Order: sequence, then structure tokens, then C-alpha cells
Amino acid sequence: MAIYFDEASKLFYLEGKGYSYVFGVNEVGFLEHYYFGRRIGRDDVRYARAFSGRYADAAVPGYTDDIHQCYNHYGAELSCYGVGDNHECSLQIRHPDGSRLSEFFYESYEILGEKPKIAGMPSMTGGETLVVTVKEKYTDIRVRLYYTAYDDASVLARHAEIENGTKGDIDLLRAYSFTVNFPHHDYETMTLEGAWARERHPERRPLHHGTVAIDTKMGASGTLNPFMALLDKNTTEDAGEIFGFNLVYSSSFVLKAQTDNMGKVRVMGGINDFDFSWRLASGECFATPEVVLAYSGEGIGGMSRAYHDAYREHLINPRFVHAKRPVVINNWEATYFDFNNERLMAIMDVVSGSGIDTFVLDDGWFGTRNDDHQALGDWYVNEEKLKGGLKTIIGHCHSLGMKFGLWFEPEMISPNSDLYRAHPDWAIAVPGRESALGRFQMVLDITRPEVRDYVVNAVCSMIRDNEIDYIKWDFNRLLTENWSAALPAEREQEMHHRYALGLYDLCERIIEGNPTVFFEGCAGGGGRFDPALLHYFPQYWTSDDTDAYMRTQVQYGTSIVYPPSTISCHTSICPNHQTGRTTPFATRADIAHFGPTGYELDTTKMTEEEKDAVRGQVDAFREMEDLVVSGDLYRFEDPHTSNYFAVAHVAKDKSRAVITAFRALVRANDENKRIYPRGLDADTVYYVREMDAKLSGATLMQVGIPLPNDPVDFKTFVFHLSKV
Repeated sequence: MAIYFDEASKLFYLEGKGYSYVFGVNEVGFLEHYYFGRRIGRDDVRYARAFSGRYADAAVPGYTDDIHQCYNHYGAELSCYGVGDNHECSLQIRHPDGSRLSEFFYESYEILGEKPKIAGMPSMTGGETLVVTVKEKYTDIRVRLYYTAYDDASVLARHAEIENGTKGDIDLLRAYSFTVNFPHHDYETMTLEGAWARERHPERRPLHHGTVAIDTKMGASGTLNPFMALLDKNTTEDAGEIFGFNLVYSSSFVLKAQTDNMGKVRVMGGINDFDFSWRLASGECFATPEVVLAYSGEGIGGMSRAYHDAYREHLINPRFVHAKRPVVINNWEATYFDFNNERLMAIMDVVSGSGIDTFVLDDGWFGTRNDDHQALGDWYVNEEKLKGGLKTIIGHCHSLGMKFGLWFEPEMISPNSDLYRAHPDWAIAVPGRESALGRFQMVLDITRPEVRDYVVNAVCSMIRDNEIDYIKWDFNRLLTENWSAALPAEREQEMHHRYALGLYDLCERIIEGNPTVFFEGCAGGGGRFDPALLHYFPQYWTSDDTDAYMRTQVQYGTSIVYPPSTISCHTSICPNHQTGRTTPFATRADIAHFGPTGYELDTTKMTEEEKDAVRGQVDAFREMEDLVVSGDLYRFEDPHTSNYFAVAHVAKDKSRAVITAFRALVRANDENKRIYPRGLDADTVYYVREMDAKLSGATLMQVGIPLPNDPVDFKTFVFHLSKV
């Protein structure tokens, strides 16, 4: 890894694991982008600049005699509005005179041994960092562009900071996190689309002239993940180039790829500028969220492993990222709101000694919460349900040798609650207008310090007064009214970003204030599964859809960017509560071993065979847990396009692997299916336990493993490999 500046050519070379990123100060003092891709030498790549055709574009002010000196022709590192660049801009400023024109020119650079934190927001840690400062031509506005390269992952982290050095206020109308350029447009885009219960499905489409964009406007990253990739049309799981862009952000976002009339592509994104502005007072600085760029010349799988390595080593809470995970039994699908001490204790008793080590009490334990119409925000125990409070349940749980977990939805408030009756203005709502409700609830205005103080005190008091080991943090509805009673009219469009900053403040104070408690994120399933929240939550509830068949698709798509260690997976009851489908108990567990595992069912209704099976299932997960938490993932059957799903969790040193394959439907007189594992060491001989065979990695990967033709729908096949 190195960051190098050539004084003669004024080129910056950022060299991470396997890639180069090159830009420089051009002849007019503008930061021009030249290259991003597979590692190259420190050559002067400006020779590849191409200005062709006859232009009617505006020249850079002061360079009217040279039609090539035009902002519209440059590959920009920071693109601005109004002086000849006809592309989408990454920064738009409204000055006190009402103009929106800006020109930024190089001023200075510095190289830091380690990247600084971004104020108020989660971000990657470590890595050598380049900071380039540019200054607006006519004003004392400066932008600092941050670039962080890593030698242990093929990623580059970027963000910008805008500083108002003028004597008056300015308004940021657009403040994206990055701009990067590509010399041709023979690419497809990949995004992760979805909805409740079918999150993060990969979607590929060709680029076209104009702008391809994805965005959310709902105050949360949502089910359309803050990720976009450019990839060659022939790129597969195992081969070809791909460039990933993943925002470390949890609120309204946008990512864009624009193809211009000369066939060049500009990618950019960050905070969604729809219904956004930010008043930046004299002397103030505004930081954009971080974006993590990934490069792979080894297909989609190579990009995935780059993100997995980067996030495990430089983003996720280091206290838990490689730690043994709780195997939970959650009561939600067993009881919903209908429970008492006896019913909960019976659920625990059945699995005592099975290896399940954590009981999680879900929604319904507080206030008058007997259904989803009431009591959110009233974080005190409903002692009509739970006689003796939580201590009775917790005491029983601990007496069985199990840890105790509790569900919260800290950001929400019910109109029918003591909290709302005491503080109706704490709910996000516009006075004089009827509010839109989601799941019969409203959202707390956590942009306000006093509201955050209440939430922190309520949650931390419950943890402090009880022996709580695990928290499930849920978020079941999106924002609908972009308005805060605490903001003046001219700052109301700051609200969604301020909500994100408030959320991160809550996470810092609650999670960092309780360092021994394990926190898992949730958002009506996987509706806010983003890198920013993985900084706080080492794992996230992946989807409310626990059907094993659908989970193969959700888990496959989620792993395109996010490591298996973050992908929380449960074995649930059948017929499944979301799809009505029945799948074998063993299959449900095998698919749930893709990530940190657990159970979501009424254990008191399990058969003796199922109870015995649970012990074996937990043992099987514990045997492969280190591979799930810290190993490499290889995908080689895509359930979105195939009747099969197959992955391998492989040790970093290639000494062990667990291969899980799944067949959806039995077909009469079907093919004799083989799977072809990936990620093994070709020269290593492996013992394959289920085949009682010793085979080289090369043989396994090239000859493949035949799957039995058992006439069972939704069947899994698991193979354990160990180095001989």
C-alpha cells in the first residue's frame, strides 16, 4: 500500500491491494481523474486523455482560446455546477447573492498515517490517507477530499468536508461523497433491490446514455441498498472486472451513473439532494458520509470478499466482529404479543442444554403493549404480563445457563402511549396536518437532544437495572414527514441528515455505554442493512422472511456486499409464517448456518426428533462458526437463476471448508447434478467427510461433487472438508 505524489507531473497515485487510483492537478489547477482499476505502474497516464469532436461547450474562464480546456471534458474528482460542466455535479452551493456557481482549484495536500474519524458519523478505520484541499476561486470556501487506501482489502474509502471560510452563510444544495470517472461505457450496473421479506436481490442492467440512478427519500437507507456497481458485460461470479460503490450511510441516499454524449461514465452519490439543503454558517464545516469503493478483477465474488475483509477489519465493532456468536431462541413467532412468565419459561426449558445459549424476549413486554397499536416509547415492564418484572424471567433464564436478550424499538412512539401524551411534539409531525402512521406508530424526532437523552436513559436504565446480555434494536417504519419542531423554516430540509446524525449519536451512547452487551440490528426485517449500522451492530436481522427457500435468495444477495458474519439467520416453524411453505427441518437449519444462527419457533410444540435434531444442528454450527465469522465466502450456484444454491465457507489458510448445497424442486428424470466448489487450494488434499474420500482441491473444483438424487423438495447437502 502506498500513496505517492509526483511533483513534476502533479499526479497522485493511490495504491491499495491489487488496484491503482490516479488523479492529478491539471494545467488549469483543477483536480482531474485519470484511472481506477487493476494495479499499474507510476507512469504518466495523461497520455490517454482524449478530446475529440467539435465542441460547443463553454471553455474554462480564462482559457477561451483552447476549446479543450473545458470542465465538461475533464474527469472530475469534485464536480461543480454552473461553469461549463454539463454532467451531474457532486457539489452545489448557493452563495449569499443567490448564485450557484463554483470553481475549485488545487491548494495543498497532506498524507496521514491513519485516517481520522468523521465527526458524528461511523466510518472505516486505519489505512493511509491522502487529504487534498481545493479552494473556491472567488470565495474562502474550501473542500478537503479524503482518500484512504488499504493493503489488506481492495477498497478505497472516500469522503469530503466543506468548510465555509467566508463571513456569511452559504447553503449546500448538493453535497455528494465522491465522483469517479471511467473512459468508456461498455458496462452494466448492479444494484440490490428489494422490499419487505425479499430484501437485496441482485439486479443487472446495461448502462445507457443519460443517468441511471437509485435512491431513497424516506429517511432511511431502506430495502433498496446503498450500493451500486459497474461491471463488464461479461463479468461473472468468478471472472471479469467490477467496481463497487457502497455508502456508509443510513438515511436518504442517491447513487448515479451518468453516460455522456462522448461515451464516458461518471459515478457519484451520497446524501440524497431531493428535499435537502444545509445552511453552513461562517467558520462551520460539513462532512459527507463515507463511500467505500471496491475493485475486483476476479468477478463479483472477488468484490464481495474485498468488502467482507474491509468491513470485518476496519468497520464492524472490534469487540464482537470475530467473537463467538449467541445462538438464540426468539419468542416472536412462537407467541407474538400473547405471553406470560409461564409460557416464556416453558420455551426456555425445552431447549435447555441443547446448545442454544440465549433467550430473546421480543415485542410486547412493556407498557400496555398487547398489540401493535400502543405503548411504543413506554419502556417500563408490563407487570400484568410479567409478574415480578423482568427479573423473574431473567432469573429463570440464567438458572438454565442461558443469556437473556430484550427487544427495543428506541426510535418509535405510539400515539396511544404515556410518552406521546406527555410529549406529543416529540413525534415527527407537521402541526395542523394529520400524520401518516405506519404500523400504527410514529417516529421520534431524534434530531432533538432532549429526545435522544430520554431514549438513552430509558434503554440504558433497563439494561442497568436488569442483567441483560443482548439487545435486538428494531426500526419498523420509515419517515414520512420531513419536518422538525426544533428547526427554523430555512433549515427544515436538513432534517433527514440530522436524523441520521441523531441515530449515530444514540448508537454511540447506548452501545458504547454498554460494551459487554451484544447488539443486533433490525429494521422490519432487513430494511436498514447498511455499512454505517454494521459499525455498531456486528450482525443484522437479514429478513423477516425465514422461509428456507426464500432465504437462499436473500442471503445470497446480501452477501454480494456484506460478510456472512453480519447476516443473522434463524430456523423457524413450518408452514412458514411468511410464505406458507413447508421445508424439512434439517434444510431450515443448514440454510440458517450461512450466518450467525438461531431459532424462531415455539419449542413446546417440537417433536422429540426435532429436539434431538436441535442439539446436532447447534453442534454443526459451532463446528463451522469460525468459517462463518472469519473465513472467505465463495458462491457457485445462484438461486435467483437456478434450481440450486451452493456456497463454500473457506478458512483463510484454505485448510478447512464447509460446502452447503440446496436443491429447490425435484424434477422427474432430472439431470445428475454436480456442484463445482470454489476457493479451495488446488494443491491441497482434502478429506471429504460425507464422501469418506481424499481428493485434491483441484479435483474437487474441476471434477465437482455429484449430488444425490433424493426425491425430496428443498433438500440440502452439506460437505465438510479438512486438509489431510
